[in-house]
Amino acid sequence: MQIAIVTYPGMTALDAIGPYEVLRMLPGAQIRFVWHEPGPITTDSGVLVLGATHSLAETQAPDIVLVGGSSLTTTTANDQALLAWLGQVHQTSTWTTSVCTGSIILGAAGLLEGKAATSHWMGVAGLSAFGAHPKRDQRIVREGKIVTAAGVSAGIDLALWLAGEIAGEETARAIQLLIEYDPQPPYDSGHPSKATAAVKRKAAAIAAREGADLLASDPRAVAREAAAIPAVLWKQAIRRARTKRRQ
Repeated sequence: MQIAIVTYPGMTALDAIGPYEVLRMLPGAQIRFVWHEPGPITTDSGVLVLGATHSLAETQAPDIVLVGGSSLTTTTANDQALLAWLGQVHQTSTWTTSVCTGSIILGAAGLLEGKAATSHWMGVAGLSAFGAHPKRDQRIVREGKIVTAAGVSAGIDLALWLAGEIAGEETARAIQLLIEYDPQPPYDSGHPSKATAAVKRKAAAIAAREGADLLASDPRAVAREAAAIPAVLWKQAIRRARTKRRQ
């Protein structure tokens, strides 16, 4: 069973590594971290580096596809080679999945039209631009073989859910025990519905600061992200208009 985890510059590491730690324990699992070519991939912190082990071109028929999110999601969502690859492998995949704003990338690939989906709480509204039906209060949303998860840590939940579907509940529970995934956080502000207004403002401030740090470290990356936003939305609007004319 081949599992392809898309690994791209600026991605959020836990979106990929959380699911990886679960999925790698499935019987017969063959994990690939994929990008245009193998090599080092710098995550959104600018410090942590992951490695793409295989290219998209040499990964033509994965059984499971997983796309994580990032602060540079829009740039990646405008990567036409990646979008074409996602459209191709989705035709034969058993599961096509996303974590966090990775669902925006699935949407840009045209895979979420008319489907329910979720994302990070700060980005879930953006799914509407791709014809999806945002589900703000669901941690995991399944539509056929497409499964989207909420932000960052929800990738672990997604992977355990997949493990249960693929190998059975007992195996999924055993994996959960092995990684000792027994969340008992000292605080209970992990969803907007549980957070105070002050906590939400603080979260927004931290997100803004992270963006400022990125701007300081790589101004060109931020410029590319800003330039990609209208391109992604314009292409999606045209695609949806053409689809309506064919109906």
